[in-house]
Amino acid sequence: MAEILIAADALTAVAASIVRAAGSDEREAGIVARNLVGANLAGHDSHGVGMLPRYIEVLVAGNLQPNQHPTIEFDTGPLLRVNGNEGYGQVIGLETMELAIARAKTHGVCVAGLTNSHHIGRIGQWAEQCIDAGIVSIHFVNVLPRPIVAPFAGSDGRFSTNPFCVGIPLAGQPPFVLDLATSKVAQGKVRVAYNKGETLAPGCLLDAEGKPTNDPKHGVVDPIGALLPFGEHKGYGLAMACELLAGAVAGGGTLHDGNNHRRQIINNMLSILIDPRIYGTSEVCAKQAAAFVDWVKASPPRDGQEVLIAGDPERRRKADRLANGIAVDANTWEEIRAAGSKVGFTVPG
Repeated sequence: MAEILIAADALTAVAASIVRAAGSDEREAGIVARNLVGANLAGHDSHGVGMLPRYIEVLVAGNLQPNQHPTIEFDTGPLLRVNGNEGYGQVIGLETMELAIARAKTHGVCVAGLTNSHHIGRIGQWAEQCIDAGIVSIHFVNVLPRPIVAPFAGSDGRFSTNPFCVGIPLAGQPPFVLDLATSKVAQGKVRVAYNKGETLAPGCLLDAEGKPTNDPKHGVVDPIGALLPFGEHKGYGLAMACELLAGAVAGGGTLHDGNNHRRQIINNMLSILIDPRIYGTSEVCAKQAAAFVDWVKASPPRDGQEVLIAGDPERRRKADRLANGIAVDANTWEEIRAAGSKVGFTVPG
């Protein structure tokens, strides 16, 4: 069996059952499951239910703490810093954005630092949460503790996939949501390719000796090689900016202490939230942003392609997968079943 096709609601129920069996309360299990399946629906299987086996492995080892909430460590209103207490990032991210949105709506802006959270998943989720509140947001993220991305002109891992995200509401049309890893592909996409028995595109990955390879095992199985940054020196520069802003400025720590044996995925994030209403640009922002997007998308397409904006592909994939189900490859499904067994839940099928 190459893959199974499963409805979003059924997949959410399975994921929630595993998380609940692992010690989470009902609310947390639901939030984690909906977030993971939401990533699958958006077409980002790298951040979807395939992450559950890793989560359960880390939880069993004692390095992921269920039923945690962000602890406020510094708060002036416009400036906020919270500690995620190694909790599920799906909950920590949600509650941190709730705090930051409330402050942005009061002060017009909030600069929020989130530290010490377990994997916060698809960063676009947090931009979309801000968009729903009418807030513009920018997010810089670093990933601890294992370096898996080489610097430009380097041959081994010195930072991780370090996501960058921007979310902007658009009047009368779907929002702009730019969400990208600063590596050529996300680490999770390497895992997905490995489980599917597929190869990577050339120029994405180095093996442990620093030689180019398209075999995803070099990004999954020890000895681990290194992904390459997108855009050569430009992506490398953006990855460094994410590392310094999320790890140093936000206070979460940067990836250089040599503690690379741990299987945790710890994220730190520096977020900048702006309320255009208080900033006084709400009306001009609505008109100018929407008009600009329309103008850009009116560009004559090349070679039968279509001009889209960031966020369009995810919305289309979501509509398709809600209607037709989510494909999960057989290896990933077996890993999910094994994760369920570890915590006493039998995954059907």
